[in-house]
Order: sequence, then structure tokens, then C-alpha cells
Amino acid sequence: MLYTVIVLAGMVLAGIVAAFVIELLVVALFPNVSAPRQHLTKGREPLLEGLVHSDRRWDVTFEVEGISISAWLYLPRGQSSPVPCIVMAHGLGGTKKMLEQYATRFQDAGMAVLLFDYRYLGESNGEPRQLIWIPYQLQDYAAAVAYARSLKEVNAERIGLWGTSLSGGHVLVTAARDSGIACVSAQCPLLDGLAASEQQLHRLGIKYALRMLGHAQRDLVRSWLGLSPHKIPIVGRTGSLALMSDDDAWDFFAQYAPDDFVNEACARIAIRIDKYRPIEQVHKISRPVLLQTCDHDFALPSTVVDRAASRLGGLAQIVRYPIGHFDIYRGSHFETAVSRQIEFFSKHLFLTDSK
Repeated sequence: MLYTVIVLAGMVLAGIVAAFVIELLVVALFPNVSAPRQHLTKGREPLLEGLVHSDRRWDVTFEVEGISISAWLYLPRGQSSPVPCIVMAHGLGGTKKMLEQYATRFQDAGMAVLLFDYRYLGESNGEPRQLIWIPYQLQDYAAAVAYARSLKEVNAERIGLWGTSLSGGHVLVTAARDSGIACVSAQCPLLDGLAASEQQLHRLGIKYALRMLGHAQRDLVRSWLGLSPHKIPIVGRTGSLALMSDDDAWDFFAQYAPDDFVNEACARIAIRIDKYRPIEQVHKISRPVLLQTCDHDFALPSTVVDRAASRLGGLAQIVRYPIGHFDIYRGSHFETAVSRQIEFFSKHLFLTDSK
């Protein structure tokens, strides 16, 4: 009797696995499946009026696993000895062109800046284009830090990290792994992908979640089979099929995204983002952290900020703004946030010992 039960259970399990494999293959191979494109307008505005490109900015490159990473190196005027350096990269699907207004401010404050595009995005190399994959981006951050430390113009012991949105999570994980980082500024960071996904499910509903799952599965399985990637928009109106399905996100990118911004990404990131939880690693950070958060952030519940503050303890400086996720990049909110970042970096990067 027991043997019969075991055999039947095995047959049921095998049937379930076979059905799942067939479902994945159908999703991956079914022809003429695509996500509606979301076309951003041309002639977009700069984020900061009157921004002048620095005459002390150099195009540099470094490699990660044989892939060339494009970066800008900013050096302060009047430099006579190695200076502190801030390593920076953008959030979900962005490019370094969207962060120049921060880099020039840090440069004017006497710090070097290394601002880079992740592989597969912007001016960096790598195929497939528009692949956003968290383990690779963390490798890119670590490689950028190593490259900054190798520069004769940079004080290798005075490296700070700056991140925003998705990269705000990356800098926290990088600092947890690298005890040599002097300090970290994380702006409206993705602290907990699971909590963000649950908040998005509550906001957009189960139908949206199932559609995203299907597109993500299609792209992921196609990558396993060596087929062309399946892409979906990065930003779209609320309710549309996009990684950031939000009117505020759409309005922001429609107005301010640079010409090199491509509004599409390999869909597989949608099946990975909920498993990314920097909140689980912040207790390993041993250096000062500036967390600037937005109370009305669609991807950052306030309870997660409270948990991060508790786990960081006295290392954390928490600044909360009564605004949405994209408001911090522009106008008076940008001025307030970047001024606090300059104050934070100046305090912790120019000291003999930041512990």
C-alpha cells in the first residue's frame, strides 16, 4: 500500500513538473508576443537649468569580465594631492547623463567623482542591450570602486558611494561587502524588493502582476535557450505594462530623460527584483550612512525605512521628505537633498578617520 502511494505521489509530482516545463516553453516560444511600446517625446528638458558641463571631466573606461564600462571622471580644481572620490551610478534603466548635476556639485566641493553606466546600458558595452541584472550591477559597482582606488589622483582610503533608487540599494550592499568604503549616501533607495513588490501588487492588482510574470518568464527562458531577449517598457502610465507603471514616473522621464535613454528593458528583471533585499545586509555596514527617503515613494514603505534605521543604529543619518520618489531629483527638493549630501560627504571623506 505504501509503495503504491509513493508511486502515485511520484507520478503526480512528475506531472506537475512536466506541466510547468511545458508552460515555460509555451510562454517562451509562442510567436508574436510583445509588450506595447511606450514612446517618450523628444526635445526633453535638462534636469537642472543652466547646467554647464565640467571642463575637468574625462571619458574613462574599465573592464568587468571582459566588458568595457563607460565612465566619467571628475577632478576638482586646484588639486595638489590625492583627493576623496565618490563612486556613482543611476537607478533602474537610467544612464550617467541623468546624474551630472550631482557629480558637478560634488566636484565643486573638492571631491573627485567616478560616474559610470552599468554594462548593457548607456555608453557601456555588453549584449544583450538593456539588460538590468542585479548581480551584474553589483559586480560593476565593485569594479568601479577598484578602478577609483587605482587612480593616482584619488585617495584610495577615502572612497564614498552614492546611489539612488535601485542603485541606492546597490551602494548599501557594496558597503556591506567592502569594509574599506568610507561612507554611503543612498537616496530614495530600494531597500526591500519584496516589500516594494507587495506594495506594487496592492496598488496595481493581481492582473498586472500576472502579466509581468508571464513576460518575465518569456525573457528568462529565452535567455536559457540562447534566443533573442524579450523586452518591456521601463516606464509607463499607471496600469500599463512597464517596470515602473506610474504616472509620476512617466511624467518625469517624459520631461527629463536624456536622449540616450531607451525606454525598454529585458523583462527578466521583473522576476528578480522581489528577491533583492539590501535591508537584510545593512547590519554588516560599519561606516556612516545617509538615507534620504521620500514619504510618498511608490517603492519604499515607511516601515522598511524604520527597520533599516534600527539595524544601522548610530551609523545612520535619516532624512525624510514629504514628497514622491521623483520629486527629489528637481527644483528645491534637489537643492536641499544635494546640499545635505555635500555636507555629509565633506564631513566623512575629509576626516583622517571616519569610523
